[in-house]
Amino acid sequence: MLPKSHLAASDAMESSADMSDQIAENLFRIRSRILHACENSGRLASNVGLVAVSKFHPKEAVEAALNAGQRVFGENRVQEAASKFPDLRTTWPDLRLHIIGGLQTNKAVDACRIADVIETLDRPALADALEKAADKLGRLPELLVQVNTGNEPQKSGVPRDEADAFIKTCMTRFGAKVRGLMCIPPEDEDPSVHFRFLAGLAKRHGLPVISMGMSADFETAIAEGATLVRVGSAIFGSRPMTGS
Repeated sequence: MLPKSHLAASDAMESSADMSDQIAENLFRIRSRILHACENSGRLASNVGLVAVSKFHPKEAVEAALNAGQRVFGENRVQEAASKFPDLRTTWPDLRLHIIGGLQTNKAVDACRIADVIETLDRPALADALEKAADKLGRLPELLVQVNTGNEPQKSGVPRDEADAFIKTCMTRFGAKVRGLMCIPPEDEDPSVHFRFLAGLAKRHGLPVISMGMSADFETAIAEGATLVRVGSAIFGSRPMTGS
């Protein structure tokens, strides 16, 4: 009979293999759904990127997705991202990290250090902090302006009626580093209205990147012009920890 320690190790290996298989299968399903949504909308699938939202999931889950061919990931918190991704880049140098959660100004330096894209530029104070961080580090990630399309007080994002002016200011300040827009529609409203608004706003400013749509509504977002969709639970499952 094997010692308990050997049995525990064997169970852990099986659990890890099961997790890897499940994540690979989930990614295949999501990519297939993206393909079908693009076909239904008359769009090229190559014009829609997938951001795998790995927040609150362990580094092993990210590794499983990397092994399945995924290269773009989204994290809410800079500190959590810093604990996972620097080591992974040594093995997968083409990995790209997006910060998709509300960003505190005191985390601007860390965000500029580790991220490839910051999707949540939403206020002048953060623009100031990012500019200072870029000057200090000599690098600035690509930037997306987050728009609060539902003007919800509990959510990050520049209000709708301030969006045009803020986008223009950011484009003047950061130039080509401002690549596009991002939004998270209200849960209790038709998301297509919000997606259509964001796509129109991006077009008006000549911005090519439109990050919108999550696990529950990314097909609708693709139909309305999304170039990036952010999918978490449909790939990695429910959150294994609270993130507290």
